[in-house]
Amino acid sequence: MATVKGYTGRPGFTGRFIHGEGFTLCQWEIKKGSELEFHVHPHEQATLLLSGRLELGNGDEKTVLEAGQGIVFEGGEGHGGLALEDCVLVDVFCPAREDFKKLMS
Repeated sequence: MATVKGYTGRPGFTGRFIHGEGFTLCQWEIKKGSELEFHVHPHEQATLLLSGRLELGNGDEKTVLEAGQGIVFEGGEGHGGLALEDCVLVDVFCPAREDFKKLMS
C-alpha cells in the first residue's frame, strides 16, 4: 500500500484505497484521539485492526478492538468510533465505494 497515494481529507486519518468492480479495500492510519463520526452508508463493511486499540460501535453497542480483531457492519447500519491509540486498520466495503473513488480522482 506504500505506493498508493494517501487521502488526508479527514483530520487524524490517512487512507489508501484500492478498488475492484465489486469492492473497495482501504488501509487507514488513525492518530490517537481521532473520532470517526457516527455515519451510515449502504455498503457492507468488514474492519480488521492491524495495530492499536479502536472503539467502534453502532450506537447501541460499543466494542474495543485490539490488534488482530475485527468487526462487520451490515449495509445501512450506522456506526462510529474513537482511536484509543494510534491505529492501522483495513476496511473492505461491498459494493465498491464510488465516493472514495471520486476522492482520489
